[in-house]
Amino acid sequence: MENLNAKELKDVVIRFSGDSGDGMQLTGTLFSNTSALIGNGISTFPDYPAEIRAPQGTVAGVSGFQVHIGAGVVSNPGDYCDVLVAMNPAALKANRKWLKKDATVILDGDTLTEENVKKAGFTTMDPIAELGLEGYNVVIPDITTMTKAALADMGLDNKSVVKCKNMFALGICFYIYNRPEDYAKRYIDEKFAKKNPVVAEANKRAIDAGYNYAANTHQFANTYKVNAAPLEKGTYRSINGNVATAWGLCAASEKSGLPLFCGSYPITPATVILEELAKRKDLGVKTVQAEDEIAGICTSIGAAYAGNFAVTTTSGPGLSLKSEAMGLAVMAELPLVIVDVQRGGPSTGLPTKTEQSDLMQALYGRNGECPVVVVAASSPSDCFHYAFMASKIAMEHMTPVILLTDGFIANGSEPWRIPSMADYPAICPPIVEECEGEFQPYKRNENLARGWAFPGKVGLQHRIGGLEKDHLRGTISYDPANHQEMTRTRAAKVAKVADELPTPEIMGAADADVLVIGWGGTKGHLAAAVRDLQDEGKSIAHLHFNYINPLPHGVKELLQGHKHLVVCELNEGQFASYLRQNFQEFTFEQYNKTEGQPFTVVELKEKFNSLL
Repeated sequence: MENLNAKELKDVVIRFSGDSGDGMQLTGTLFSNTSALIGNGISTFPDYPAEIRAPQGTVAGVSGFQVHIGAGVVSNPGDYCDVLVAMNPAALKANRKWLKKDATVILDGDTLTEENVKKAGFTTMDPIAELGLEGYNVVIPDITTMTKAALADMGLDNKSVVKCKNMFALGICFYIYNRPEDYAKRYIDEKFAKKNPVVAEANKRAIDAGYNYAANTHQFANTYKVNAAPLEKGTYRSINGNVATAWGLCAASEKSGLPLFCGSYPITPATVILEELAKRKDLGVKTVQAEDEIAGICTSIGAAYAGNFAVTTTSGPGLSLKSEAMGLAVMAELPLVIVDVQRGGPSTGLPTKTEQSDLMQALYGRNGECPVVVVAASSPSDCFHYAFMASKIAMEHMTPVILLTDGFIANGSEPWRIPSMADYPAICPPIVEECEGEFQPYKRNENLARGWAFPGKVGLQHRIGGLEKDHLRGTISYDPANHQEMTRTRAAKVAKVADELPTPEIMGAADADVLVIGWGGTKGHLAAAVRDLQDEGKSIAHLHFNYINPLPHGVKELLQGHKHLVVCELNEGQFASYLRQNFQEFTFEQYNKTEGQPFTVVELKEKFNSLL
C-alpha cells in the first residue's frame, strides 16, 4: 500500500551487497525490474568477483548490485548510493567508499560476530565507528533472526531458510521506496512454484516480513517515492546488453532471410549471448558450444560458407585465439559477426570487471594487412541496434565485423522500447543464384563486395581458403601485382562502408571550448557529466563514436573549433592514439582509467573543470 505522505525524489541509488551466495544479483534485479514496470528510468551495475566461490565473509568475496532509478531518463547507475544494504561486515567495508553523505546503511545485525568482523579485516568489534559512520543513518536489524522467525512453521532446513534473508532485505526497500511486491512475487512463483512450492512461498513470505518490519518500526523516519519517467510511448521492458545483443542478431537473421548460426565457447562476460541464442530454436537459430575458441569461430566460418548468417561470441582472451580464423574470413571474404564483450586484461585478467582495452586488438590484431569493420555499442539497450547494424554491414559488404561491447553494458540493464521491425531496414546480401558463362567469385558490386555463392549450386563452383586469390577467378595466385591489388581492394571495401554511416552528432555547441570524446560503453557517464556542466553554463560539448573502423565521414569538421579535445576511455589511450593516427593536425588530450570499474560522473567533472 502506497504511503501518501512519502517524500518525492527525483532519483535514488541503492546498492545491494553481500557474499556471493547471498543472492544480491537477484535482489537488485527484482528491485530494478519492479521500478521499470512502474515506469521509472533505470540503470543497473552488477559488480561481483570472478572466483566461483571466494572466501565467505571476506572483502574479496563481496558481490554487489547497484541500481539507479529516476523520474526521468537515467543514463548511468550513479556514482554513490543513497542506500547501502550490507548483508555482512565485509559488504559494509567494501562499499564504504560508495556512500553519499547522510546515506542510509542497512546492516544485518546477526552477522556482527567476532568471526565475521575479523574476516572482514576490522580491528575492533565496532565496524560503524571504525568506518566513521556515526553521522549516517545506520539501521542494524537482525535480518537473519527475523527471517527464521517468519519461516519457522514451514518445515524448511536452516540453510534454505537463511537463503531467504535477501528477500527480507528486498521487502524493507520495497517499503522505504513505495514499490509494489506483486512483480517480485510473480517472478518467484514462475521460478520456484512448480519445482518447489514451499521454497516459493518462503521467499514471498520473507518479502512480506521485511516489508512489515519496515512499516511497523520507527527505524525509517521517512518513506519516498520516485514517479514514472516521461518516456516515449511504446512497449518497454528491462533488458541487459547481452540479451539485447542476442535479440539484435536474431532480428538481423529475420531481415536477411538467412538462418542464424552461432558457434562459440563460453567465456565471461559473453556467455549469456550464447545461452540466449540457444533458447531461440523457435526462430530457426542454431547454436554450437564448441570445445574451444578456435573451433567456435571455425564452425561459424563454415556456416557462413554454407549460406548461414554466422556469429561467434567471446571476450578479450578469446578474441586473441580467434585471430587467425578471422584472417581466414577476411581472405575468403565471408560475412561474420564477432561479438567481443570486453573485460579487464591482459591474460585472464579481471573476468567480471569492465574495460575498453581490446580496441587495438580489434583494429589490428591479425597477421598481414587484414582490415575488418569495428562497431561499438554504448548502452545496454542499444546493443540491439548495433548488433543489427553490424550484421547488416557484414552480410551486405561480405566482411567480418567486430562488435565491441563491455562487461558494464553487457551485464547492466535499462528500459528498452521494443522497436517495430518495420522501422528497421532490409538486409540484402549479394547472394548469387546463377550466372552466365564462367562464375567469377571475386567479381565485385558497387560496394566492392564479392558475390556469395552457396555450395551445391550448379555452375557456381569456386575455390576458397586461406591462400591469396586471383582477383576474379578465386584460384590460388602468387602473382605480386595480384596480391597488391587484392590487399588494396579488401581495405577499400572496408573503407567504403563509411558511405553508409551516419555522422555522429555533437551534444552541445559546435564551438564549445572543451569537446569530450568517447566511444562505446562510456556514453552514459560522459553525457551526464557534460550535461551537468552545461547546466552550470560551462562551454563544453560531447561527441561519441559507435562506428570505429571505418570512421564516419565528417569527423574532421566536428573536431575543429575547440580549445581542448579530451578523449575519455577505460584503457590507457587506445582510441586517442587511433584518432591521432587519423587526424594528425589535432592535439588530443586523454583521461584514462583501468580500475575494472566504469567512470564516475564526479571524477569526470573534476577533469573537465580543470580544462575549463
